[in-house]
Amino acid sequence: MSNALNLRAWPVFAWLLAGVAFAITAWLVPVNLKSVTPPLLREAGAGTLSVAQLGRQLVDAEKPGPAAFALATARGVADPGATLLASALDQAQKRQPELVPWGGWDPFLDPLFNLKENTGRHASTPVLAFFITAKARSDLRAYLANSRSQGVQQLLRLRGLDRTGRFVPASRPGGQTLDAIVLLTALLYQGEHFSAPLQRELRGLADTAVQQQELGGLEPVFLDLLSLGRRLNWIQLCELLRVTDSVKTISEFAQLARATPDDLPLMYSAALLSDSADGVATYLLRYGRAGVADLKFALSFGEGAVSQLLLRQVPINRQAAPSFGPVTVVALVYPRLALAAKYLGFLLGAFCLFRGLENMLFAPSGNSSLPRLKSGVLAVLTAGILILATEPFLINPAPPSEFQLKLSVPVLANLSDPASLTHKEPTLTMDTTTLLSIGFFALLQIGMYLLCLAKMREIDLQRIPSLLKLRLMENEENLFDGGLYIGIAGTAAALVLQVLKVIEPNLLAAYSSNLFGITCVAMVKIRHVRPFKRRLILESQVVAESEKPAGV
Repeated sequence: MSNALNLRAWPVFAWLLAGVAFAITAWLVPVNLKSVTPPLLREAGAGTLSVAQLGRQLVDAEKPGPAAFALATARGVADPGATLLASALDQAQKRQPELVPWGGWDPFLDPLFNLKENTGRHASTPVLAFFITAKARSDLRAYLANSRSQGVQQLLRLRGLDRTGRFVPASRPGGQTLDAIVLLTALLYQGEHFSAPLQRELRGLADTAVQQQELGGLEPVFLDLLSLGRRLNWIQLCELLRVTDSVKTISEFAQLARATPDDLPLMYSAALLSDSADGVATYLLRYGRAGVADLKFALSFGEGAVSQLLLRQVPINRQAAPSFGPVTVVALVYPRLALAAKYLGFLLGAFCLFRGLENMLFAPSGNSSLPRLKSGVLAVLTAGILILATEPFLINPAPPSEFQLKLSVPVLANLSDPASLTHKEPTLTMDTTTLLSIGFFALLQIGMYLLCLAKMREIDLQRIPSLLKLRLMENEENLFDGGLYIGIAGTAAALVLQVLKVIEPNLLAAYSSNLFGITCVAMVKIRHVRPFKRRLILESQVVAESEKPAGV
């Protein structure tokens, strides 16, 4: 008997051990469907350009303006090279203090403004502060009039338009702003500071505006350039537009600069480091201040981490499990394969665990028709719960961005009642504690289900008449109804916890306990108890018939 038990225990132990191994291995794979993990970003950023190194390259290229933003970002992310960058930038500014207001040296500007001349400005100066003066605009017009670029000439023709939307026409009194913006855009075009896609898009808008004799689609572009030109010096603006591929991104970056000016150095450095202002703007407009924190976190690991974050456009899951080096490399190179392996690991782990429990609860029996535990179905359900538990943004997405453009329609508002102007977004997501409570109730019912099956197996294996087994089954009716009792108790407990504000108010969490209880009892009684009792009744009837005296 002892040897038989040992032989039976080994497969159970093997199944359980395999299940635990699969589950732990899957848990250690640092890849998620709707988020990215810190180990993955750390691996992606290993050996790539850091923010401080980017700043040093800008200093060496005589671009102290962008380098100043890189220094501010390096200090913000605690980059070890920030101290050396600060020293190099300080020395460069002392050697050529006259370049500091412009942010660096540009051969296209030098003949016009004599950049190395001391203008009395000692700090970084927004480019429009230089271009707005009458003398500067006159010099720019004379210089650009000789340009052989058709795009530049088309932009200059915009100065003669009368239908300019919110701008005062450049040819009228008060039109200095539009005049300066047109000249700024033309000079950027002349110096090839726009990226190729952006330059083509601007040329198309300029052609349309000249043809239709109205600013049209260029009006919002000029407003965005006005916003950026009031915040960035010349070289900073040139470097940003070099990595900007569309007028849409100009608009988004201008909106971000207005919405969160304190984070402009961080956004700017991320755009230069990743060589994509488009990705930075899209990410921050999608995730808001949480996105700023995630971007800052990625910047601490370097260029590769920032590029990886912007490529995936998902938030960072800081609650991820620790990872193993080679597994992280595979997850970085083959993310979809790693994700499939992770989910498969959860499924195999759950299957092996339930298979082990099945072998432990149900001994092989040729004469027993008791249905076997459906390991596959339970494994799928459990794997789903594990996936939801490790994917915090799958059901509970990131909150709406605070940086999105918001339009207000005063006509529809009741201005006599200020309270009517308050808008509350509907809650469409579930809190993590709610998800955990639902998962806890589900696991309780799974445990109750297994307990009922174990009791039925115990009765079935007893060497007693079928009629007595039937009476024992009737004696366990309260146990078979236990799922309902647990479900009701869980609902009551969840409601109390919600009143005490331990978990977020959500009736789904409370009533899920009742729902799971009803499901558990229905499965036990309909799927297992009823067929088992039917067999016992038939067996007892056969025994009774066989015990009748012959001829009766």
